[in-house]
Amino acid sequence: MEDRNFFQYAIITLKGMAMGAADVVPGVSGGTIAFISGIYEELITSINNVDVSLFKTLGKDGLPAFWKKLNGSFLVALFLGIAISVLSLAKLISWLLITQPILVWSFFFGLVVASVFFVGKSIETWNWKIIGMLILGTATAYFVTVLPPSHSVESLPYLFLCGAMAICAMILPGISGAFILVLLGSYKTILDAVHERDIKIIITVGVGAIFGLLSFSKLLKWMFNHHKNMTLAVLTGFIMGSLNKIWPWKKVLETKTFADKIITIKESNISPFAFEGDNQLMFALLLAILGFSLIFVLEKIASKK
Repeated sequence: MEDRNFFQYAIITLKGMAMGAADVVPGVSGGTIAFISGIYEELITSINNVDVSLFKTLGKDGLPAFWKKLNGSFLVALFLGIAISVLSLAKLISWLLITQPILVWSFFFGLVVASVFFVGKSIETWNWKIIGMLILGTATAYFVTVLPPSHSVESLPYLFLCGAMAICAMILPGISGAFILVLLGSYKTILDAVHERDIKIIITVGVGAIFGLLSFSKLLKWMFNHHKNMTLAVLTGFIMGSLNKIWPWKKVLETKTFADKIITIKESNISPFAFEGDNQLMFALLLAILGFSLIFVLEKIASKK
């Protein structure tokens, strides 16, 4: 892991804030932002370092060696940014999604389209296997976006599994952890548990998330080390397939209210010209271009040491 100065850690905190902002939006993954800002592999490697040998290092060599092996300063800077963003931007983005949904989705649609090009160009060699993995990733993500949500389930083992699957989705580019919870039928249960401070459910989901994060990061690390191009192809496909979820012009077919949040559970994509009311096409196109351009700005920043 590289040594950094205070300014570089501040930049990582800003990248964390961008990840947090993306995770607040259902259908957009913070993993996508981590990838395009150049910290994805370091994040996976750092999480992957959390194992028994790490704590042996603490006992044998002391806290400084433990912290360095953990890449602790990087993780603290990143998760601080995520926390700041989630706590400060959650209400604003939720309000914008209700009052200006077309404009918000247009910005993220442009951002995700550019992400497809950005991640795809990281693939060094193309062959029929790579193309097959790209198609598989795209089809999988698209299939996830059209699944009907399950009914609420409150079984603790099931909630443990939900926590594990949601955190895996959050670190995968293209797939939203919050959306996975809606599909699994546990979104309302977990939201209610947070509001009611149900410690049993919160701890169960939290332990599941930690288990999922530590185990899935090992798989991702192994994939990057042994099958990098195929892994990049699948991740590119995940991002491409998620575009169905974030198309700006939709016809809402069914919604449900969970606490103070209204979640759309069934909708269909339509042409902006078939949209009832103001389609805001000009502003939507401008914001999509802004989102698209932002990826390449982030790429330039990430490439500078």
